[in-house]
Amino acid sequence: MKAAEFSTTILTWPRAFYISFYRGRLDGLTKKVGVTGRYGTRYGASLRKQIKKAEVTQHAKYTCTFCAKNTVKRTAVGIWQCKACKKTIAGGAYVVSTPAAAATRSTLRRLREIAEV
Repeated sequence: MKAAEFSTTILTWPRAFYISFYRGRLDGLTKKVGVTGRYGTRYGASLRKQIKKAEVTQHAKYTCTFCAKNTVKRTAVGIWQCKACKKTIAGGAYVVSTPAAAATRSTLRRLREIAEV
């Protein structure tokens, strides 16, 4: 091998190895903490768990009640939009349908059934 080829070989192989090694390592660093890994050790474990739950639910995709596709995303606090049918839905801050809204819907349905009879 010539000197120039040898130096090129040494520079390219370790660089690719270290990039893939560090990429794998960084992915593994937030296995438990997930999206709250950016906070490090600050704010305490309990608060970070609460924030993780809220952030995971608000960034998730939900099923549209109109077109039944899994394309509903949050656009702002309490505003959810379906990418497929372009419907805008008012919902909870972190979840499309809150437990209070579900209870209200069931109560209204029950009252409508009583009024019909």
